[in-house]
Amino acid sequence: MSSLAKYIRGDRVIWTLAVILSLMSFLSVYSASSNIAFSNGVSHMTSIMLKHLMYLITGFSLMYLAHNIPHKYYGNLSRLLLPIAILLLIITLAQGTTIGGANAARWLRLPFGLSFQTSSFASLVLLAHMARYLSKNAGKELGLKESFLPLLLPLFIVCGLVLPANFSTAAIIFTIAVMLMFVGSYPLKNIAILLGSGALSLLLFIAAVKAFPKVSNRVQTWEQRIQSFMTGDAEVNYQVHKAKMAIAEGGLLGVGSGKSVQKNFLPQSNSDFIYAVIVEEYGLIGGLAVLILYLLLFMRILKVATKATTLFGSLLTVAAGSGILIQAFVNMGVAVNVFPVTGQTLPLISAGGSSIWMSCLALGMILSVSRSYMGEEAAIRMTDEDLPENPFETELSNA
Repeated sequence: MSSLAKYIRGDRVIWTLAVILSLMSFLSVYSASSNIAFSNGVSHMTSIMLKHLMYLITGFSLMYLAHNIPHKYYGNLSRLLLPIAILLLIITLAQGTTIGGANAARWLRLPFGLSFQTSSFASLVLLAHMARYLSKNAGKELGLKESFLPLLLPLFIVCGLVLPANFSTAAIIFTIAVMLMFVGSYPLKNIAILLGSGALSLLLFIAAVKAFPKVSNRVQTWEQRIQSFMTGDAEVNYQVHKAKMAIAEGGLLGVGSGKSVQKNFLPQSNSDFIYAVIVEEYGLIGGLAVLILYLLLFMRILKVATKATTLFGSLLTVAAGSGILIQAFVNMGVAVNVFPVTGQTLPLISAGGSSIWMSCLALGMILSVSRSYMGEEAAIRMTDEDLPENPFETELSNA
């Protein structure tokens, strides 16, 4: 353990929580994917679990690499990556696939049958960029005119490119951005104008889709989900009905590991509705245990944000951590019918490479911030004075 501790630095509680959640995901994904394997053969289950293992290994590798990079560099990296992220969103929207006749332009197809949800990457890059801008201009009276191009325009572009295929993700990005600006002391009157502009933009998009239905078919889906959520119509919202049945059947202690019945009927049982399967198999106690783990993660992220040595470190922690926590609470809220169906996964537990990779990367960035106030950031760099200066490091520092 002592030799491992030389390489694993930063907030140890965050490391521990990440490992526990990822270990829980193995049992949960294995159980929730059995209906898929039944339809496609036992070998398909092996493929699912091997792929999930690969996602976790690569995800923790990203976390390890990210926590070894001094957090001050993430601001300048975000400037370099933001145009790439926007380009990837455009490509994804243009070549997005269709699943079951519905617009699913969320994934960028990769070799070997893999796919990548570019909105997750764009969200993390955008929020890091916003954290950098707000920290560099701390104490200044920022007006709309001078902050529009570097701060607000990227937000509207990213949300505008994500919105046609994924309203919930666009809403989460916008919400975190507003929260980040509030924490970063962006003028309240400007935030109010931003909220009004965001609401107006959404209404204009809906009106455009109503006038030109071929632009997107997602608005009708949003309306159906909100309507079914408000009315509680089980025939309209089959997914939530089955999720509620799973939770009811779980009771206090659950039906037992791997014995879920509703996983055979729940769409996306190993991703969007995996929390319902967990509650059915492990009961209220298991569901509360998962919730407590995320609450503990929230407390540790809050500690890192408050103890960070720089304003950028605090804002970066808020930006990176909020995405994980809001996504987790929305996923669990959908399963218990607190929110309408959104299609958000449960970070570090649900199957899916994009969610695991971006969650691990975000945690790695937070761990990097924690290293700064724990006096460990110096260990990131080589101490041999005879070694030549890193040109990449110098370029980032001067950017």
